[in-house]
Amino acid sequence: MIAISSKRAAVFSLLSFVVFLHSLHGCALGANRTSPRPPAIIVFGDSIVDPGNNNEILTAIQCNFPPYGKDFVGHKATGRFSNGKIPSDITASQLGIKEYVPAYLWTELSAYDLITGVSFASGASGFDPLTSQLMSVISLDGQLNLFVEYKKKVKAIVGEKRAAYIINNAAYLIVTGTDDLANTYFPTPFRRFEYDLPSYINFTVQSASTYIQKLYHLGARRIRVVGAPPIGCLPSQRTLAGGIERICDPTYNQAATLFNSQLSKEMQRLNSTLPKSSILYIDMYNPLLDIILHPSNYGFEESKRGCCGTGTFEVTLACNSLTTFICEDASKYVFWDSYHLTERAYEILMKKLAQKYGVFIN
Repeated sequence: MIAISSKRAAVFSLLSFVVFLHSLHGCALGANRTSPRPPAIIVFGDSIVDPGNNNEILTAIQCNFPPYGKDFVGHKATGRFSNGKIPSDITASQLGIKEYVPAYLWTELSAYDLITGVSFASGASGFDPLTSQLMSVISLDGQLNLFVEYKKKVKAIVGEKRAAYIINNAAYLIVTGTDDLANTYFPTPFRRFEYDLPSYINFTVQSASTYIQKLYHLGARRIRVVGAPPIGCLPSQRTLAGGIERICDPTYNQAATLFNSQLSKEMQRLNSTLPKSSILYIDMYNPLLDIILHPSNYGFEESKRGCCGTGTFEVTLACNSLTTFICEDASKYVFWDSYHLTERAYEILMKKLAQKYGVFIN
C-alpha cells in the first residue's frame, strides 16, 4: 500500500491570482494562432520525469538528498533524478509554458502551478502494474487517479469551460517502460515464469495502449509517448550484463528495440482510430545511442560511467554525498548516476527530439 499524504489544497494567494489572470490572457492570445501553444503540460511516467512525487510516498526509490540537484536552482535536491533539470522541465521551457514542472504531490502548489500543468510521474513505475508494486511506487493507474483529482482542482480554480479547454489542449507527455524491462522482466523471475520476451513486450505494449485510451477518455488529446532508451548501454546494465569490458548488452538493447517497434505501431493505430487525437510516438533510442557511442561529438568526455561514485552502479540511495565521490563537472558526463542522464545530456537529447518531431506544435 502506498502512503500518499492526505488532501492538498492549492495555495491561492493574491500573487498567484494575478499570475493566473495573466496566464488566461496569454492563452487567449495563443488561441488565435494557427498552432496555439498548449496552455499546460501534464506528465506521467517514471523517474526520468518524476520531479519529486516519490518524496511523498513510502518507497526507497528517492533522491531528495545531495548530490542530486547539485546544479539545480539553489543547488537543491528536489526529488529529480539528475543533477538539474529533467525532460519535462526542458519540454515545458521549449513550449514557453514555464521553466519547471512541479510534482503534483508537492505540498506548496499554487493555482498557477496547477493550471499550467504538473507531473504525476513516480520513479520506478511502468506500464506493467507489477513494476510499481515491486518498488512500492505510484502505478500508472494510480497516477491517473491523481489526474482525476487534479481535474477537479483546475475546475474549481477556473470554472468548467476553461478547465475543459486546458485539459483538452494541454500537452501530455508519457515517459515509461524502461523499468518494465530493466527492473522487472530481466532481473526478477516473476514475469519470466509467465512470458517469453516477445510475449512480455506484447503485454506491456497492450498495457500502454489501454492506458493511452483511458487518458484519452479523460480528455487528453495531444499525447506524446516516449519509447525506451538503449537499456543495454546504461552504466548499471553495462555493469550487470556487459562483462569485464562493460560493453553495451545486446540482449537488453534488442528488447528495447522490439518494444519500441511495437509501441510505435500501436500509437500510430490509436492516432488513426481515436477522433481528434494527436498521438505520437517519440524515438529516444537512436538519438541517445548516438550520444552514448560518440560522446566527443557532443562535447562529453565520459558516457560509460555516471558522475556519481564509480558511476557503474550507484543510483538513488547509493548515490549520496556522504559515501560516494562526485565528479567535479557533471557537464562532461552523459550520465549523472548509473541510470539517469545529466541535465546537459537531457538538454541535447530534447533539442534533437524537438527538431525531429516538433514535439507538441501540431
